[in-house]
Amino acid sequence: MTKTTGQEPWRAHRSARAGSLGRTPAKGPRKPWPLALAALILLVLALPGALLVAPGFLGPGVSGAGVFGAAPQPAPAPPAWQQAPATLSAPQALAPLQQSAPVPLPSAVAAQVDPALKADGGGTFTGMVQDALTGQVLFDRGGAESRVPASNLKLLTAVAALRTLGPDHRFATKVVPGSAAGEVVLVGGGDVLLAAGESKPDQVMGHAGLATLAALTVQALQAAGTTGDIKVVVDDSLFTGAALNPAWQSGDVEAGEIAPLYPLALSSARFDPAVTTGPRPQDSAITAAEEFAARLRAAGAGAGLTVAAGVERSPGASQAAAPALAAVQSATVAEQVNLMLQVSDNYLAETMGRMAAVATGRPGSNDGATAVVAAELAAAGIPSDAVKLVDVCGLAMGNQVAARQFTDVVRAITTGADTRLRAALDGFPVGGLSGTLDTRYGDATTSGGAGLVRAKTGTLNTVLALSGYVVDSDGRLLVFSFIGNGLTPGAAGNKEALDRAATALAGCGCR
Repeated sequence: MTKTTGQEPWRAHRSARAGSLGRTPAKGPRKPWPLALAALILLVLALPGALLVAPGFLGPGVSGAGVFGAAPQPAPAPPAWQQAPATLSAPQALAPLQQSAPVPLPSAVAAQVDPALKADGGGTFTGMVQDALTGQVLFDRGGAESRVPASNLKLLTAVAALRTLGPDHRFATKVVPGSAAGEVVLVGGGDVLLAAGESKPDQVMGHAGLATLAALTVQALQAAGTTGDIKVVVDDSLFTGAALNPAWQSGDVEAGEIAPLYPLALSSARFDPAVTTGPRPQDSAITAAEEFAARLRAAGAGAGLTVAAGVERSPGASQAAAPALAAVQSATVAEQVNLMLQVSDNYLAETMGRMAAVATGRPGSNDGATAVVAAELAAAGIPSDAVKLVDVCGLAMGNQVAARQFTDVVRAITTGADTRLRAALDGFPVGGLSGTLDTRYGDATTSGGAGLVRAKTGTLNTVLALSGYVVDSDGRLLVFSFIGNGLTPGAAGNKEALDRAATALAGCGCR
């Protein structure tokens, strides 16, 4: 046996194996060069990976070159647009109006507006343009002539509502105890924008919700120890007279342009707030009361309350001094006026007229509404002798208002002494951007007015109107009203004529 003392086991084994094969064992130690070569190859392959991952361990600002002894290199600075700003940029806003801005020359304004304001087919346009600050007339084509104004009439209703009710006023929908045991009365207080569900404090439509009112009512009944059967009765006595104006055409009613008026309604008397055409509830008070009863039934199920399925109309007004079990508040009058103007909501406009009438001691009827609108125009210093009002939303063809009266109204809103009327400024649709002007001012002849023209629209079968304000290219605030009557139904050029005329004012450096 070969002795292996003092020799590595692997070398002794190798020598024995070599001898067994008849070879002479190599003299001296052997170098393990294959292992060294493998280690070198691994090092070469690992070097690029180390350079790549080193920054992740070393942090920003140090290059991987420093890992193997080279001086660390700073990372390249990010571009300027990625760096934190040293200072805040100035806010982008329109400069305040300057009284020193030049007033356009009437002859130059007429040269711009007259060619644009042409009827497409039959009918004629009247119009007026005034300087907002001084009232100077800059353009007058039959401006004193009475015309059917369509929904421009809502501007007059807005003035009456803001003057009589105030911009911050809210309408309450409340629940009071009924005259019979187990009876609760839902009292309409003028909020026709109620939601079926929970109140939505950040919205105008649905600001007050019947589910919220029902939950508050259940809490009050529990606190009073009430259990058992509950009957819901609705009191809609705040409005009087005919619920439907006989001056409204039946086709407009059937198309859903308007519905019978009551002092409470869901979603401005719509089945769905997102669907603004087609059939509407014909008794919005009963519809709202039925929804409230359903919400009360659900809320009271765990409180020992059962609510009868049917609802009834109260035979008379509720006791004025009766303490309310619960109440929810509408959005402010200013917010509702702006919604009315933006989307041209006929139901909301008629409600605003009736609530203005009630606020001044008049009946909450169509006659009360037309009377208070005319009276408040006169009180605001706007001549109203020639004004004829058949309704207060502009749906009736019997209304008569002149373009001059609309420019006076817009002047009162924009620059008049009664600052309560400023609350209506947000209600004017903006050309190409919002409300009933959102899809207009998009072609080559009107795009110059997009974002600049702010005006209330009016549309009936043979009537188109546009009344509002614009700041011209010199910084002068101008108010205008253009009204077309006897127009060819559906003629596309008539809306374009209105928009071209307003766009001409926006671009006017008319000196």
